[in-house]
Amino acid sequence: MGDKAPFAVRHEYHFGDRLVRCYAARPANLLASFRRAVSRAPDNECLVCDGQRLTYREANRRMQHIAAQLARRGVAAGDRIALLMANRNEFVLALLGALRLGAIVVPVNIRESKSGLAYILYHCQAKVLIHDDVQGDKVSGRETLPALAFRFAVGGEVAGAEPFEALLKEGAPRLPLPTPQEDDTAILLYTSGTTGRPKGVRLTHLNLLHSLLHFEQSMALGENERSLLVVPASHVTGVVAVILTLFHVGGCVVIQREFDAQRFLALADRERITHTVMVPAMYNLCLLRADFDHYDLSAWRLGGFGGAPMPEATIERLAERLPNLQLVNAYGATETCSPATILPLGEAARHADSVGRVVTCGDIKVMDSNGRERPPGEAGELWIAGPMVTPGYWNNAEADRAEFAGGYWRSGDIGSVDENGYVRVLDRKKDMINRAGYNIYSAELEGLLQGLDGVIECAAVARPDPVLGEKIQLFVVRDDPGISAARLKAYCAEHLADYKIPDFIDFLEEPLPRNANGKVLKARLRLRISETQTASG
Repeated sequence: MGDKAPFAVRHEYHFGDRLVRCYAARPANLLASFRRAVSRAPDNECLVCDGQRLTYREANRRMQHIAAQLARRGVAAGDRIALLMANRNEFVLALLGALRLGAIVVPVNIRESKSGLAYILYHCQAKVLIHDDVQGDKVSGRETLPALAFRFAVGGEVAGAEPFEALLKEGAPRLPLPTPQEDDTAILLYTSGTTGRPKGVRLTHLNLLHSLLHFEQSMALGENERSLLVVPASHVTGVVAVILTLFHVGGCVVIQREFDAQRFLALADRERITHTVMVPAMYNLCLLRADFDHYDLSAWRLGGFGGAPMPEATIERLAERLPNLQLVNAYGATETCSPATILPLGEAARHADSVGRVVTCGDIKVMDSNGRERPPGEAGELWIAGPMVTPGYWNNAEADRAEFAGGYWRSGDIGSVDENGYVRVLDRKKDMINRAGYNIYSAELEGLLQGLDGVIECAAVARPDPVLGEKIQLFVVRDDPGISAARLKAYCAEHLADYKIPDFIDFLEEPLPRNANGKVLKARLRLRISETQTASG
């Protein structure tokens, strides 16, 4: 899909109440997208992990066996198949096998707790769980999970589970191709909220295909792409932005089980990686902890990132080290099936404070608290619509009513859109700091300091104050003991208004607390402040 014609759009009616722009030419479903790649180049590499290399032909063969073996056990289209695995080939093959069967895939982060896993499996009534052997102790019994009929363990024997290899056996009858409708759920991803129970986000074939097409068009992806998967495969970024997108264009997914900066660059060199999608902290760790001079990274041309703009200092250092690398910011959420905005190629330096422009088929409105649209450049809550936006949550009508309005998903993010269509994300509504009537966006402060040499990551939260209402508390993880509170405050004073300078700074020996999907748990940081104030008061 190299020219503009395949990306023509038209309006279509979907999900019972939404009129959205759609790509006119697209595969019928996710399985059709993968099968197209198989037919085009069956002998091209599809998956690489720990020295094991699979072509599209071999991945397709194993996908067929997994689907047939599941069907032999009575698993059918529409059943939920949960995956609790670290980054590995078996995760991807199980994902493909479930899609081949027409089942709904439920990826779960391996950091999920035993109680959290039990809730997810019970809430979606999962019939199958495929998990790493080391995760076996997290699985509750049949008395808690009566719908869970089958378990398969990867990597070793686990009581109550068949070995994953049983799914790869030949001999089961070949299945007819499933015929899911575009509006049917293909993947169910549970958001790990900072409060309350996680919500199951329904990602349909229509949602997913449009995200793949948005990435293909915006990043000019081709069949020779080789992407290095280092974010969790169970997260929307891993499964959509990397795995399914690379399969959609016929590329290769190279898997690193756990991120390590030095090993990452060595693998990128050896495998001639062209494409990555990571969080800004991973790029920063590469700059801090790896020696670029030892590696040939000339093939690496696309560096996607998300969650926040990349610090300008990081962009500049990466440009020095990797002049061929184009950084591409993308903003989205599980509910938007990954990207709602993507920064056009070549604009990372010119628009370092922006998360990009709205994707081709998407729409974003900036709304005030009274439900009125804000003028260009003014801040408000970002409401997002388009064919990539979920139709709603799994068995959660209350959340549907609370978070959707007129076909738009209410993101909870405060941002703006300028006259040229560039989107800026300023903060989460609940994380904004109000210091004596001044609104302070924590993302601005965090983005500035994370570009400073020696700062790995940081988080700014509100600290209650009897006089000003709230003050700024900063938590910092550093790689250099020379990074002091005085130095950080002086750096902020050079670049920010005086009321945005942190009042309190704590240095952490451990990483920032995050939930199973990698989001910083600012509620936990605020609790830490409360406990400190109580102890000292």
